[in-house]
Amino acid sequence: MFAVDRLILLGGVLLILGIVSSKLSSRVGLPVLVLFLLVGMLAGSEGPGGIAFENYALAHGVGTAALVMILFDGGLRTDMTTFRRVIVPSVALASIGVFLTAAGVALAARAILELPWLDAMLLGSVVSSTDAAAVFAVLRSKGVRVRQRVAATLELESGSNDPMAVLLTVACIELLLGRLTPGAGVAWLFLKQLALGAAVGWLVGRATGVVVNRINLDAAGLYPVLTGAAALLAYGAAASVGGSGFLAVYIAGVMVGSRRLLFRRGVYLFHDGVAWLAQITMFVLLGLLSFPSRLVSAAGPALLVAGTLVLVARPLAVAVCLLPFRFSAREVGFIAWGGLKGAVPIILATYPLLRGLPGAEALFDVVFFAVVVSAVTQGWTLPLTARLLRLQRPPVPEPPVTLEITSLKDVEGDIVEYTLAGDFPAARRRIRDLSLPDGALVAMVVRGQQMIPPRGSTQLLPADHVFVLLRPETRWLVDRVFSSRRAPARAGWSNVEFPLRGEARLGELETFYDIRIEAPADLTLGEFLLAQLGDPVTRGRPGKVGPVTLTVREVGDGRVETVGLSIDTPAGGLGGGHQRGEAAG
Repeated sequence: MFAVDRLILLGGVLLILGIVSSKLSSRVGLPVLVLFLLVGMLAGSEGPGGIAFENYALAHGVGTAALVMILFDGGLRTDMTTFRRVIVPSVALASIGVFLTAAGVALAARAILELPWLDAMLLGSVVSSTDAAAVFAVLRSKGVRVRQRVAATLELESGSNDPMAVLLTVACIELLLGRLTPGAGVAWLFLKQLALGAAVGWLVGRATGVVVNRINLDAAGLYPVLTGAAALLAYGAAASVGGSGFLAVYIAGVMVGSRRLLFRRGVYLFHDGVAWLAQITMFVLLGLLSFPSRLVSAAGPALLVAGTLVLVARPLAVAVCLLPFRFSAREVGFIAWGGLKGAVPIILATYPLLRGLPGAEALFDVVFFAVVVSAVTQGWTLPLTARLLRLQRPPVPEPPVTLEITSLKDVEGDIVEYTLAGDFPAARRRIRDLSLPDGALVAMVVRGQQMIPPRGSTQLLPADHVFVLLRPETRWLVDRVFSSRRAPARAGWSNVEFPLRGEARLGELETFYDIRIEAPADLTLGEFLLAQLGDPVTRGRPGKVGPVTLTVREVGDGRVETVGLSIDTPAGGLGGGHQRGEAAG
């Protein structure tokens, strides 16, 4: 068998072992990255596989490409609403928090390992970033959901703190090599990397969204390939001009994900698969690169470094960064404990090896061991920590089926899946009584393993999965019907007209939208307008009811079919109490 054939066979076997190990991970609660590393170590020169591999340059190149795809996928899935809500504390953690963590570890390394200050800071910089992908893999495997603000902060921090860790590591290496001057030289490096990385990421992300929606490709499979090429472009372009390629990739992913995309589900599935392939390849390769015999000798110092990192440096950095943002002590504790270490520190540990720094092999072994210790201890105890700190949210069952629109043209329609809880307004109501906005339609109901064709008489029950076909502009209204009544309305709703069916009853307006009109609750909007405006009712005629304006939008066979409703009050949301209107006459 030719060498290339053996290499392909070996790659397939290692990938399959990595995928199988992920199934084991979900059963034992161990972070999947640890099992991927173990697969690589078992296949390595000191394991049963006996594969001799010590090519740090290749590992660095593969790891960088893998991180590009993982970061782009993370940015792609970042919800912009969540992004805006937690951006300030997350960026504080991703910048100041990373520096404080690195400094804390450097102090410990200086005392424990007796390293020079710059070498100690290099070690701290390498281990300063987190891997929230490991965090949420563990939580999902155990069915644990934490408070949205906490989860969003961890997720956004993990996606944006890698560039800071890279910058700190590069700065320390350049200072050790004498290629960078302290003070102004370091400040200029950071400013240039962050500014150029952010600018290139924004430009590539915006341009990619426009191109994807306008290029009109004949083959649907080329759209995911196009977005993947954009990820590589963002990294390469930023790095070429002296910017942070990793920051550019993440921001490009955020910008692309914030737009409506053609073939959106296909693009997301493609990048999800590529990100998993990148993680498996990267971790297995890093496992091959390790030498267990060397790790044993590094165990003592590595345990002390890992203990300082997990128990002192990270918690103090998180507490300082989150102090101005009114996080509770329990939330701060969980975010601190949730800072699992992943592949980035191990990849960064190859930088000194490639530059030929003295003691680079010892640093790599310490970092490798510390990452494994962090992932195992924190990963196994994270679900328990969420329970002890009482930060859990009720688990949401996954629907046994999905419903989607696949289109290569931009269509004004989305399918949104809701899982009903007992306190949601739509629970225990018939579909015809939901008073959905015009343009929204219940397309499918799944109850347990049963698929129920929706009819007007179909009663929705708690735990039902309801699939709603809607126009994007009505999403915020539909969300109020199929979510908690305490959910806030869209900001700036004042003076915005939204469409409702003429058969919607006044009582339903109060139930679903907190809008009360002083008239019999069983009157429909159409009947109410006929009574107020007189017969015949023509299109465009408004009816003023206190702060509420009802405008006839569609009339058929003498009946009002569609009504535009707007409220002329100060903006602030519909959920802050009833909007009351009294009928004139």
